[in-house]
Amino acid sequence: MPDSPAAVRLDPTNARLWRGTEARRLTPQAWAVLAVLVARAGQLVTKETLLQTAWPETVVSDAALVVCIREIRQALGDTARTPQYVETVHRWGYRFIGPLAPPEAGAAPLLPATTGPAGAPPTALGREAELHQVHGWLTQAQGGTRCVGFVTGEAGIGKTTLLDAFVAQAAATGTLWLARGQCIEHYGAGEAYLPVLEALGQLCRGPEAAQVLALLEQHAPLWLLQLPAVLRPPAREALQRQVQGATPERMLRECAEAVEALTAVRPLVLVLEDLHWSDQATLALVAYLAQRRAPARLLLLGTYRPVDVIVHGHPLKAVKTALTLHGHCVDLVLAVLPAPAVAAVVAARLPGPALPPAVVEALHRRTDGHPLFLVQLVEALRRQGVLVAEAGRWVLPGGLEALEAVVPESLRALIEQQFDGLSPAQQQVLAAASVAGLGWPVAAVAAGVEADAEQVEAWCAELARQGQFVQAGGLVAWPDGTVGGSYRFRHALYQQVVYDRLPVGQRMRLHQRIGLRVEAGYGERVQEVAAELARHFAQGRDYARVVEYLRQAGERALMRSACREAMAYFEQALRALAHLPETRETREQAIDLWLALRSALQPLGDLERVLMCLRTAETLAAALDDPRRLARISLVLSRYFSLMGMYNQASTAAQRALTFTAASGDTVLQALANLNLGLAYQPQGDYRRAIACYGQTVVVLDGARCREFFGQTILPAVNARAHLAWCHAELGTFAEGSAFGNEGLQIAEAVEHPGSLMVAFWGLGLLALRQGDLHRALPQLERAMRLCHEADLPMWFPAIAVELGAAYTLGGRVADAVSLLTRALEQAMKASGSRANNSVSLGEAHLWAGHLEDAHTLAESTLGVAREHQECGRQAYALRLLGEITARRDPPQSAQAEVYYRQALALAEELGMRPLQAHCHRDLGTLYAMIGQREQARAELSTAMELYRAMEMTLWLSQAEVALVQVER
Repeated sequence: MPDSPAAVRLDPTNARLWRGTEARRLTPQAWAVLAVLVARAGQLVTKETLLQTAWPETVVSDAALVVCIREIRQALGDTARTPQYVETVHRWGYRFIGPLAPPEAGAAPLLPATTGPAGAPPTALGREAELHQVHGWLTQAQGGTRCVGFVTGEAGIGKTTLLDAFVAQAAATGTLWLARGQCIEHYGAGEAYLPVLEALGQLCRGPEAAQVLALLEQHAPLWLLQLPAVLRPPAREALQRQVQGATPERMLRECAEAVEALTAVRPLVLVLEDLHWSDQATLALVAYLAQRRAPARLLLLGTYRPVDVIVHGHPLKAVKTALTLHGHCVDLVLAVLPAPAVAAVVAARLPGPALPPAVVEALHRRTDGHPLFLVQLVEALRRQGVLVAEAGRWVLPGGLEALEAVVPESLRALIEQQFDGLSPAQQQVLAAASVAGLGWPVAAVAAGVEADAEQVEAWCAELARQGQFVQAGGLVAWPDGTVGGSYRFRHALYQQVVYDRLPVGQRMRLHQRIGLRVEAGYGERVQEVAAELARHFAQGRDYARVVEYLRQAGERALMRSACREAMAYFEQALRALAHLPETRETREQAIDLWLALRSALQPLGDLERVLMCLRTAETLAAALDDPRRLARISLVLSRYFSLMGMYNQASTAAQRALTFTAASGDTVLQALANLNLGLAYQPQGDYRRAIACYGQTVVVLDGARCREFFGQTILPAVNARAHLAWCHAELGTFAEGSAFGNEGLQIAEAVEHPGSLMVAFWGLGLLALRQGDLHRALPQLERAMRLCHEADLPMWFPAIAVELGAAYTLGGRVADAVSLLTRALEQAMKASGSRANNSVSLGEAHLWAGHLEDAHTLAESTLGVAREHQECGRQAYALRLLGEITARRDPPQSAQAEVYYRQALALAEELGMRPLQAHCHRDLGTLYAMIGQREQARAELSTAMELYRAMEMTLWLSQAEVALVQVER
């Protein structure tokens, strides 16, 4: 028989290996590898763990580890073929199998207290390679290249465990921002941006809260407004004024800029868990952050279950596919644990001697290496006495057959078995907790079980200490002064299994009790938890409350510009309303909900459904004979038809609104109806009737009313005056238009509302441009454009850009004009249902740039659209542009140019557009001079000069005078 191998002892103080009485020295890397193997004698140690131990900050290949193992074997006189000390487990790693001498008294430990990278917390057992990969993502982010990583896998596979280990290690460095948010399954749509707001809230309550709050106030005031607990009322009110009229784009841009500002201070790790329950607004933000090109030391980690995404058709699938296609994200798919990792996990759960290989193989076979199955099974084996410790080793008294008999057919059965082992009081608490949610405050659960909150917290604390079902959270404070602890289920499966066990009647009662307690706890701030309350009262069959809280949740989503979430809430509310008796009150609620749904749909461009909502609301309101609601509906219909270019229908709807408001006596609604009526007349070139309508609005919205919004994005008093300035500019009555425009500017300045200021400057700039006063027009239009961006009102961008681009062309900045106007035209055409904005300005810019064919295409397109929609003023401008293009061709097409000019002139005279008349006379005079018809040229130029002089249009007056002098010579 071969000699027994000599016992091995390691001397950590001197980094020396003793084999019996012989001392051996090793290189530092070989010593580090051997120390890990000896410390875990009898256990498999994976290659990843050994590599991370010996080369913690360096990427090396397996060859380096092979060299170390060879050095260790040489020192021990061992061989790979017949090992006595170090056994190779092919493809996985190594195991120390030799005898060990007892350590000397007082000897230092072989390994530090941690087993991850130097000074780091312990790694996730069996996931060392995956953890190393996530650390690699962090290294990339720390270098300034943003990284979005998705950790995916089925329920219980270990996604949260992996991230817990990573976050703990990252936190230990003390050099990062760390924020974590949890998506939660909701009734209806998820709360917009909920996990992101939770993560930001953590930063705002952290040790460096002041710095975080300052950055959010500077870069993301709209997000800060969604965190009421960190703002004092005066600050919140100031922010509300600042961000009025917010859009989804602003929410995205603010968060992106805030993240980049945070990462300029230090790297940020943002963890969003369970994205398969995410709201669409959060997904849009993830995609936006991933695609931004600006440098950012950001690592965004998201977890989700692919099966849930596929089965439920969650939009995460499309978002993830798009990001992957363009290389904007990375993936880490967690598979089940291989056999060696199963051994490591089991060894951690069963300290002491290793399990026999046959038992480990049986555990692996019965659980398929699923971490949650595995851990629960091992605990069940110990608890039921199937696996016991005897004489320093683990044994199966009933054999492997007993082990296989204990393994349940599904995890549900295993969790139910564990649940049944709890006391009745603990079962009652967990049942109520499963109704409260994945995470829950003690106060809510106490209301569910109708018990004292302190006693409920004691039961929860005991469960958390035992590691059963729940884990402790932090303190929760409700607005009514209730302060207490919070807990959460260790995994969503626990909550689901316990919830499914509840009888329907008991479930309904628990939802009702918990909902009432949360409602009382939040009081006047109940809108903050409206979505949660809707879920509770829906399960509690309290449909009146369901409708109310879904409506509030939708309004809250609209406030965040989360239109898709708002749409889902309003749709849910309409379905819940069907459960209530049909009364006048419920019909009125239905009308208001259909109008609210329209508000959510319109920014999404779903104009077909917008019209359906309005028609449904109109039918209901007509049946109720409700003049006020009918007036509101007609107002919205009028604006809808104007946006669609259906001006006859728009004016009819506005007239109908006036009829209803006359019956109700509501003068404010009358003013708004006249404003919409003017907006229908003006595009048709009926400037005088539009002026009369706007004038009625101005008369009513006077005094204190001129500073009220009445549900509009822009102050109606300012909007009416800006459009009066526009109409007077088209008619050439510049003094009257200027008076109205300046009144509007004074009102907007008094209110300090950015959007209203934008419109006021736009109206004044447009008027100055029509008069040819570039010194006034340019600064006013540029100020309007800045405010458009600052107030985040992109729907106004095309209208402002059209005038600013025309000013650039007139001032000789043709390249700037083409660039700006091209963007404006593209944006206008992207808007669903909208037609190309007035592309005459872009055509003129192309004309001055010498791009005649581009200019001709735009002019023809504009003329066709204008004729289709009976936009007579736009037709006149397009005809004049076509005349200019044909007159400049080589050779000039003078006859065709004269036809276009004459058509434009006739239309301008019919509409009273005196500035355009003057331009057409000057154009005809220039054309006649070019072809040698001096008398006609003299007559046309003289007429143009008279008109220019009367309207004080000095820029073009001087040009006409020069042209006439040339004709006379």
